[in-house]
Amino acid sequence: MTGIPTFALPGGFLGITRRDADPAVAIAGIALDIATTNRPGARFGPEAIRRASKMLVDGDHPLTRRAVSAMVSDVGDFEIALGDIPASMALIEQQAARFRHLITLGGDHSIALPLLRALAKRHGPVGLVHFDAHVDTWPDSFGQPYGHGSCFYHAINEGIVDPQRMIQIGIRSPVQREVMDWTLGHGVTVLSAQDVHQQGVAAIAERIRAVVGAQAAYLTFDIDALDPAFAPGTGTPEIGGLATWQAQALLRSCGGLNFAGMDMVEVAPAYDQSEITALAAATLVYEYLALLPSEM
Repeated sequence: MTGIPTFALPGGFLGITRRDADPAVAIAGIALDIATTNRPGARFGPEAIRRASKMLVDGDHPLTRRAVSAMVSDVGDFEIALGDIPASMALIEQQAARFRHLITLGGDHSIALPLLRALAKRHGPVGLVHFDAHVDTWPDSFGQPYGHGSCFYHAINEGIVDPQRMIQIGIRSPVQREVMDWTLGHGVTVLSAQDVHQQGVAAIAERIRAVVGAQAAYLTFDIDALDPAFAPGTGTPEIGGLATWQAQALLRSCGGLNFAGMDMVEVAPAYDQSEITALAAATLVYEYLALLPSEM
């Protein structure tokens, strides 16, 4: 093996230093965590994910045999308005709109709302593949309309996602009956972590394909979809979650879906152990890249 040692690679995702003006796929960080309702710290997620991603650059993807970094440009971190959620969302939407295909490293899950607003202007209402421990369809977060648990309540009400083409995977937190009834009543498919454990990866992958269909879809991955044994570094951990191999296998089973963008959120490295959460997040982003058409 020749070249730069893993530990000495530059700080971009997968060691990427390119900042193309119009990349096929852009990776951006959003260091925003003021919409959290429990432990803060996801503002440091983009840095941690990028650092952990250096483990993934020693060769081609083990299944697709592709060099997934070839089409990617790390464009750095988006500007935010310090301490102001609505103003930050406006800035995020404005910056996201310039990219054809965007992968975002969060940050808390509130960033998904402005990212979806920008995406819907390009594609119309999109399908949504949502990995999480929480439904994130609460109408507010302790009186704040734009908390990290309310992003998909607003996305559905604003018509920027199609709830009939929305599937949530890994759900297992306590949730008020009216919130779950509202979610299911709008046509969202909700699969618990126990569903994944009992039914297996192949069956869940079929459900994802059946719900999302062939039209444009967005992938949003809250790292707390994983069990805290595999991802302790997050703000709102819930036991009984997915193992990293299950999440990886499910993503690998999503080849051919018409994904138009992705986010990876809620990595809070202050609570991590030996970077296992950050490495899981970086690897799942890497798996998403391997799903994208090689001609992008």
